[in-house]
Amino acid sequence: MMIVVTVVGVLAIRNIGTTSSEQLLLLLCESGQKNLDSYLGDVEQEVETISAFVEADLVALDDENLQAHLDRVSSFFRKVVMRTSGIMTYYYRIDPAVSSNVKGFWFVKSEDEGFASHKVTDISLYDVEDTSKLVWFTVPRATGKAVWLPPYITENLGARVISYNIPVYLNKQFVGVVGIEMDFSFIAEIVDNISLYKNGYAFVNNSDGIIIYHPHIDVLTTQQPAIPDGITGANTIVRYSYEGVKKMLACLPLLNGDRLNVCVPLDEISEGWKIWVNAIISAFGILLIGLILFLLNYTGHITKPLVDLTRVAEQIDEGNYDHNLNYKGNDEIGILTRTFSRVTKHLKKYITDLNDLAYADALTSLHNKGAFDAYMNRIQTQLDEQGDDKIEFAVCIFDCNRLKRINDHNGHDKGDIYLKETAAIICEVFDHSPVFRIGGDEFAALLMDNDYKNKDNLLKLFDEKCSEKRIHGTDDWEKVDVARGIAVYDPAEDSSVNDVIRRADKNMYENKFYSKRLG
Repeated sequence: MMIVVTVVGVLAIRNIGTTSSEQLLLLLCESGQKNLDSYLGDVEQEVETISAFVEADLVALDDENLQAHLDRVSSFFRKVVMRTSGIMTYYYRIDPAVSSNVKGFWFVKSEDEGFASHKVTDISLYDVEDTSKLVWFTVPRATGKAVWLPPYITENLGARVISYNIPVYLNKQFVGVVGIEMDFSFIAEIVDNISLYKNGYAFVNNSDGIIIYHPHIDVLTTQQPAIPDGITGANTIVRYSYEGVKKMLACLPLLNGDRLNVCVPLDEISEGWKIWVNAIISAFGILLIGLILFLLNYTGHITKPLVDLTRVAEQIDEGNYDHNLNYKGNDEIGILTRTFSRVTKHLKKYITDLNDLAYADALTSLHNKGAFDAYMNRIQTQLDEQGDDKIEFAVCIFDCNRLKRINDHNGHDKGDIYLKETAAIICEVFDHSPVFRIGGDEFAALLMDNDYKNKDNLLKLFDEKCSEKRIHGTDDWEKVDVARGIAVYDPAEDSSVNDVIRRADKNMYENKFYSKRLG
């Protein structure tokens, strides 16, 4: 029986440690997936919105009507793309076979002036049947459908981008292509922020298994490493060896067909639970000799405590750490029972700490995007169960202006200071509300109770705090400049919490646009 209890306890702790590590790894991967898909989805939706406007507005292909049509689309395009971060260029190019005079437009993001018109590529100099060249035009033309393109270097700008493109038709005749190019370094920065333990990291591969971004490998100049078995399959958890190091990897698909992978060495995963396994084995070994002697005389006395220990070990194996061992004797079984209870208590704390790590932002120590999603899901459940008129709350979205300029001109360490300063002001003002970092330069606060009632005064105080920082700050990264937008839950208008988040995000961008116009 003693051997059975020991084996069951060891296996239970090992299985719990491994399972919890898998869940933690998958949770971190899911958080990164949601963050990336949020930006990719915004770009996809914006291009589809533009495409619908284009085909509704396009009535004729003569040069005069075509140019007037382009002017209307350009104005509409500019309004749409202001809502999303990371966009480098947007364009609407006309097939030279349709018009040799009207070529379309191409707008490129500049650092200080927003989007500016750029000289367009002369498509007539290319063989449009060759889909290896001018891919943003030739591929959607050849496929006849909307398409995400893998990362490529823009010929005119020399920057690495990914793009979403949709072909345009009039009466089944191919007219051209509308699309948006995202700065791939924006995607890379999000991936770089995903890490776990000491040597964990994230990378991205395409559907063929080719790595398109890796934080430790220059995929443009370095030979592709061997792809782990299973990385392109349906498995979400994969174990493999790389350069002699055994690793565990969580992988999930992204909206554009690529896959996000989060990996960590197995030794770092198993380090915690192995300590407790060794402690249990040592304790059980010391007690085994005494227990054998004790069992010879008191078999009936020890049967029940051992049965209880076995039952609790099985509960732990199922993930239930809350148990009640009532045996208080001072004999060997009592020592074993108390030892087992202490080990279980420490293991529960270890698993809890791992879960807390998954929901914390490493830079600011705030809650992260995964925690924000969990909070909002709980509120949605309360709305569904208690009724729309039972809960009052508001969501405030914050976006750091000038972060990219600070990173580019002063270094990412100064950009980190800028983000921490922003987080400190938000937490100081909304000190009774949970605050989250939901993106590279975005934060959110969930306002309830007193902060909800005082929301207008708090927003005014927040603006004043930011203004003081800009006036008294010496360096650029000390001059906090934050756009903010708030939305109050309205049962008559909002069908879900996501509607509140979207309105808050929209109000934030209106605040950003208004602030830029003021100066």
